[in-house]
Amino acid sequence: QLQASGGGLVQTGGSLRLSCAASGSIFIIGDMGWYRQAPGKQREMVARITDTGRTDYADSVKGRFTISREFPNKTVYLRMNGLKPEDTAAHYCFAMVSRALTDPLRPYWGQGTLVTVSS
Repeated sequence: QLQASGGGLVQTGGSLRLSCAASGSIFIIGDMGWYRQAPGKQREMVARITDTGRTDYADSVKGRFTISREFPNKTVYLRMNGLKPEDTAAHYCFAMVSRALTDPLRPYWGQGTLVTVSS
C-alpha cells in the first residue's frame, strides 16, 4: 500500500512537498517516483528515483523539482519549487515492489494528491 500526502493550493512561485510512504509486506522496493495527470491530459512521468539514488525528471520540472527517498521508512518525497499553473494536476506516487523472494517487481500506485497552482 502507498499513502500519498502533501498536495494543496499554492500561488505561482510557491512550493510544496509531496510524500508517499509504502507499507505492508515488502521484500524489495525498486524504483519509486511520481506521475501526474492534469484534466483532459494523459498521465505523465514527473520524476523517479532508483534504489541506488539515480534520478530522472521530466524536462518541464528540471531545476524546480527534487525527488528523494528514505529507505528505512520506504518513503519517497517530491520537493516542488517555483510552481507554475501548468503544474496543476493530480499527482500519483508509484513504487516497484516485490512482496516475496519469488515475487517479481510490480508497480503499485498511491491515491492521487491534488496540486493546484493559482496564477
